[in-house]
Amino acid sequence: MPDAQPRACPIAGTLDLVGERWSLLVLREVFMGVRRYADIRANTGAPRDVLTKRLRSLEAAEILERRRYQDRPPRSEYHLTAAGQALEPVLIGLREWGIRHLRNPPPAPRFLHTCGADVKTRIVCAECGEPLEGGGLVTVRQETDRPREIGRL
Repeated sequence: MPDAQPRACPIAGTLDLVGERWSLLVLREVFMGVRRYADIRANTGAPRDVLTKRLRSLEAAEILERRRYQDRPPRSEYHLTAAGQALEPVLIGLREWGIRHLRNPPPAPRFLHTCGADVKTRIVCAECGEPLEGGGLVTVRQETDRPREIGRL
């Protein structure tokens, strides 16, 4: 049997950028309004060298941007770019999964919409509006492939 090649897909590429524990925790903090290095470090528990490397990689990927807030001494804050803001449903989904499926989930902050309701993720078909709830998904790897059902997720 020839050597199998790993499946190339956007999920793998996304995980290369944000799929590591410290990167996701950094994003959690910035989403929650924590923008300064010392505060991000305190809230994540990340070692200095690891945090510095993750912040640089998230900046290089244009997920975060650094903005100077003080000149003497020079100090910067981290802000989400549009690409970073687009990760919000992913983080909310991870939070919800943890609340539902971890044996003893720690207390979780509430996320409220501007209308006052708790925010929850919901994935729906962009065409018909039907929710995706553990079934009905069909995958097509390339336009020339025939669709095949992949069953419940």
